[in-house]
Amino acid sequence: MNTALVIAFAGILLIGMLGFLGRRRPAADLSEWTVGGRRLGAASMWFLQAGELFTTFTFLGMAGLAYTGGVAAMYVPYVPIANMVLFFLVRRLWSIGKERGLLTQGDFLTDRYKSPMLGTVGAILGVVFVLPYLQLQITGLGLIVRLVTGDGASGTWSMVIGCLLVVAFVLWAGMRGVATTSYFKDAIMLVVLVVLIVAIPAHFTGGISEMFHRIDQLHPEMLHIHAGPNDHTWFFTSMLVSALGVAFMCLPHTWPALMSARDPQVMRRNYTWLPLYEMCLLMPMVVGFAAILVIHNAKDPNAVLLTLTKDVLPPWALGLVLVAAIATAMVPAAGILIGVSSLVARNIVRTRNERAQFLTNHATVVIACGLALVLGLTRPDLLANLLLLTFSGSVQLAPANGLGLLRRVPVGKVPILCGIAVGELVVIWLTFVDKTAAGTVNVGLIGLAANLVVLALAAAVERVSVRRPSPAETGEPHKSMA
Repeated sequence: MNTALVIAFAGILLIGMLGFLGRRRPAADLSEWTVGGRRLGAASMWFLQAGELFTTFTFLGMAGLAYTGGVAAMYVPYVPIANMVLFFLVRRLWSIGKERGLLTQGDFLTDRYKSPMLGTVGAILGVVFVLPYLQLQITGLGLIVRLVTGDGASGTWSMVIGCLLVVAFVLWAGMRGVATTSYFKDAIMLVVLVVLIVAIPAHFTGGISEMFHRIDQLHPEMLHIHAGPNDHTWFFTSMLVSALGVAFMCLPHTWPALMSARDPQVMRRNYTWLPLYEMCLLMPMVVGFAAILVIHNAKDPNAVLLTLTKDVLPPWALGLVLVAAIATAMVPAAGILIGVSSLVARNIVRTRNERAQFLTNHATVVIACGLALVLGLTRPDLLANLLLLTFSGSVQLAPANGLGLLRRVPVGKVPILCGIAVGELVVIWLTFVDKTAAGTVNVGLIGLAANLVVLALAAAVERVSVRRPSPAETGEPHKSMA
């Protein structure tokens, strides 16, 4: 067993151990387990929220997107844009959650629209759209190890061991376990990225400045958004859809982290500085630009970061890169499991007994992670298409979440449900049936436009029907059925 692989497995075990250390005392109820009793301070909240940025997609995928699309990869300003919006919304969100005892997005929809059915629909959509994202983390963990070692068996074992440890520390420590592992993940990831953006360009091109100079000479199209699948239309519509999805909390696993805060001021302080921290997303892109000059016709663009790393760093340093990459899979997977299991227990199964709710929650953690692992090992492509719907599908909940933040919700559940149904149908049709009809426009934006039109029409009909006076009010005689 080579040095890098030994360090990688040691890193997996370390992440699991840190997750176990997050527990301070046994969770008395689901609130303590899911949101840490709403007592997490500034440091814990910082790493929880900052940690949501870096998953296997951002660590490996951003380098791959820069390799294939050049500066089109820089659509990531949607994250700081969304956080600037959340700076103004978070006090209202947190206050509603604290006052009403909300833990999930489904709780929020149920409470604000007085509709358990809407809460259940939102929860089901959340689970469906985020489960492929969970499988992506687990499959990415195995891919990371396999790419570096060239050994398929080691990739499989890393997935199995990683899943077992994630399930174990999530069940044991809940949100506090995720927070503890987030400290480690962000620290090692930042160190690794700083080393890589210096070492890789220096090794292959003589430095970052020389690297971009050569790209300007040899591949100038990569330094501006050009025609193709990642053109200007794709860039702006994808940035807009992603910003709306994050700003209006459309991904269900982001809710427990926000509700964990000790007070809204902690969150607002984070949203003040997070846009600067998010500049770190540019780091893996630098590696992707280096790959443009070094790797020709890569079969898997997501592998370019690790491919270049193997050629530059000694085995022990490569092992540390592996640990950082593995952390970007295990820690987000843990956060997703908390979001999914809480939705199932509180908004789908809806057990009334506190103990039964707790058991349902924990059983869902085991089942969801086990299902993602089995599909990752046997049918890694089965949920791949659903992953296309993760952002375009989940953003259809943005109108419901946004209107629910108003002090007096202006529409009822029926217009919201009609809008969501039409928006999702449009997204599914343009994603799987007529794939060319939208061109390079993000299909989530088209679905959202249809969603809003239907919502507005249904709300107008609802308003007219509510205001229509009865025969008694108008003085007209009631007509007999005879």
